Amino acid sequence: MDNIPNTFLTRASDILGDTTSGLSGSNIVKAFSGYAYDFDVEIPHSIYPFDAPNKRSALLDNLKVFEPELQYKIIRELCEHPKLRQPVAEDINNLKIQLIARYSSVFGNVVDTTLNQPLVEEVKSFLSDFPTSETVYLTALTKFNNNVFERNLLDDLRLSLELLLKEVFGNEKSLENQVPSIGQFISSKGGSKHFSNMFRTLVDYYTKYQNAFVKHNDAVVEEEVEFIFEMTSSFMKHLIKMHHKG
Repeated sequence: MDNIPNTFLTRASDILGDTTSGLSGSNIVKAFSGYAYDFDVEIPHSIYPFDAPNKRSALLDNLKVFEPELQYKIIRELCEHPKLRQPVAEDINNLKIQLIARYSSVFGNVVDTTLNQPLVEEVKSFLSDFPTSETVYLTALTKFNNNVFERNLLDDLRLSLELLLKEVFGNEKSLENQVPSIGQFISSKGGSKHFSNMFRTLVDYYTKYQNAFVKHNDAVVEEEVEFIFEMTSSFMKHLIKMHHKG
């Protein structure tokens, strides 16, 4: 892939220029005039009111004159623009997530520097035997690496752990309903009673923390997301190691 498809650029422009939740015409001009100056690019719409049918069309016309790497940068930054209506509309959050999921590997060039990388890499190697869990875990990692500290990142981590347990235990239970089985599983693999109780209790608190965000749609705290990511990774690492144990 060497470009971002026009269909995606059009959709992004429709969302970012939406009458209700998007940027105002003057904010679009100000933002793109800054990008045009920084990257020495001539944009077709540098004044407001636009010489265009509407602000969505003007935004798209401006976006098209930039190289794909800069289109990626601009869309991502506009999704976080301080003048967007708060809280940010779901469409804008979803746009940012789709942008990162589809194009960050090509145009994003973002590398995480905060997570425990040896732990994450170990879990990634273990999860190759559990592809359904692996897919969701990698999606969560992409979001974290791109600073998408949204509640659905926590949802991804929870789902990845839940899918792993379903495969390990051979059932279709929800994460909450797996908690008693976790203690029994650890004991069956030779774990001490204290470790079994501690592990089970931690997973129980983990599910309650996750449910609190699901029910109340709270804004997540970046430091907490990092902690939950590493806790999830640690759970998964030890569960897989015990699963492969005799």
